[in-house]
Amino acid sequence: MEEQALKTTWKQRLVIALIAIIMLGSTIAVYIFIALGKDVDYSKMTTNQLQTAYEETYEKYEERVSSLSSEYFDEFVAYKQNVKAYNSTTANSNGVTSTDLKEGTGDEIGDDYSAYYIGWCADETIFDSSFDNYETPTALEAPLSVTPDSLIEGWYLGTSGMRYGGIREVTIPGSLAYGDTQEICGSKNAPLKFIILAIKQDKDLEVLSEKLSSIYAALSSAFASEYSNYSDESVVEGEDGETVTVSE
Repeated sequence: MEEQALKTTWKQRLVIALIAIIMLGSTIAVYIFIALGKDVDYSKMTTNQLQTAYEETYEKYEERVSSLSSEYFDEFVAYKQNVKAYNSTTANSNGVTSTDLKEGTGDEIGDDYSAYYIGWCADETIFDSSFDNYETPTALEAPLSVTPDSLIEGWYLGTSGMRYGGIREVTIPGSLAYGDTQEICGSKNAPLKFIILAIKQDKDLEVLSEKLSSIYAALSSAFASEYSNYSDESVVEGEDGETVTVSE
């Protein structure tokens, strides 16, 4: 092969330079979009930009979740020993009861706060928790965001008066849990127990969570649009035997 064939022409170098500029511009645009946060109109981003934005935002989200876990895990995991079997009939007849395992030192919780929790049935079966793996936990997942009317009624009654930093054990009768609308713990109207650590909502985590939701919605819309465009085209065989794509 001749040496000249290995050299690029000035036109080829120009195209390569333009591609590099476009890629750099796209990366910078994504960075600006993420930095600007909720003021971004994600519908104006390309699919690739949205994917990059989602991945980078999710990484920041996971870093924040990990930071909170490091702050609360060692303390909260110690309360696993409080998970014990209980009498379901007694739990249903006694109504909502609560016991403070640790008094909080912060302000009284408001309508919006976050919580780490362990939820279990009368036979000691764990139906949900904030741990990454209940049997051998190593970290806490993202805290539960508590807002008005987002959880079962018994949760709000049982946590009434809690202070931030406090840990409380709450027993909820089936009628104030999922009643006869949903089967849990093997039956309907089953009582539930929780151990709850109340903390203030982490603003950074809330912002990142909102960003992820917005980006995901825009990305889903972009994929749906691309699929629609694809489905509007049909592949047919041309006169020369080659396949061609035509719009419907």
